[in-house]
Amino acid sequence: MGKLRVATIGAGYFSQFHHEAWAGMEEVDLVAVCDLDVEKARGLAELWRIPATYTDASEMLDAEKPDLLDIIAPPAAHLELIRLAAERGVPAAICQKAFCRSLAEAQEATRVAEAADMRLIVHENFRFEPWHGEVKRRIDERLLGDLYQVGFRLRPGDGQGPRAYLDRQPYFQKMERFLIHETAIHLIDVFRFFLGEVATVTARLARLNPVIAGEDAGYVIFEFRSGARALFDGNRLVDHRADNRRLTMGEMLVEGSTGILRLDGYARLFHRAMGDNDERELAYEWSNTGFAGDSVRRLQRHVVEHLTRQAPEMNTAREYLANLRVEEAVYESASSGRTIEVAP
Repeated sequence: MGKLRVATIGAGYFSQFHHEAWAGMEEVDLVAVCDLDVEKARGLAELWRIPATYTDASEMLDAEKPDLLDIIAPPAAHLELIRLAAERGVPAAICQKAFCRSLAEAQEATRVAEAADMRLIVHENFRFEPWHGEVKRRIDERLLGDLYQVGFRLRPGDGQGPRAYLDRQPYFQKMERFLIHETAIHLIDVFRFFLGEVATVTARLARLNPVIAGEDAGYVIFEFRSGARALFDGNRLVDHRADNRRLTMGEMLVEGSTGILRLDGYARLFHRAMGDNDERELAYEWSNTGFAGDSVRRLQRHVVEHLTRQAPEMNTAREYLANLRVEEAVYESASSGRTIEVAP
């Protein structure tokens, strides 16, 4: 088949990583970019030699007829943009997380896409970060034996003061659901990638910076159907040891019956065998380019491989709803003070 015609919607901060990745793929023609801010769209078009810019998504879809639409807009726009693409017969779309504003909206977006036979993939890039892929590989080869628990300390250090998030993603300040819906959803997906399906959650959330609308710190305990557990310990106001604190966003421990894996802020993985006091660093291949180990390109490459070579796919909208069911349980637990069962 010929090159995939890819069009994008959204020219905000994070779109730079999407466009850089698309521009470097031989199988792709990046044909158009759309944003309400025409100057932002033109800036991207000039940088990546994109031939057309639009401020109206419907006009772009009608004119360009893309094979793949990449939705890089904020969650409030997701459902309507997915409707527009489905109505026009766009064969496939990728939608950034946070996927829609709620589970109900995400369910409707999924229904709309499926009714139109449009492949819809959620851009959940943490699963494609190379260190998480390497941890999954080590788990599967049973380096750690029986897996007991995973813990992640989220510490980006970007949430203090009245200007928190304004220079990069200002809409963060107005999100009524923030830490879990925008950020911890990444770790919910990673935990499920490692441990399977969640049975119950227990959560305590807090807002530490008064200038934002939503929560920015909290603890969540996940119990899995396998019997394993996970702990998310998040605080966006505190940092961790790293040259680039957005590389891993924090630190992780993965603990099993025969050993422990530790991920640090430099994306280094260390293994310690049970009963041993010495760690050894585990070498693995990754590139410190793009965003977080080139995870955006890795996800987009995964989608291209599926569309052009029928390779297996991950993170379909239907599959991703499981993450949002867990998210809903987290917020219910935090508001009620109870442990909440997650619906299968």
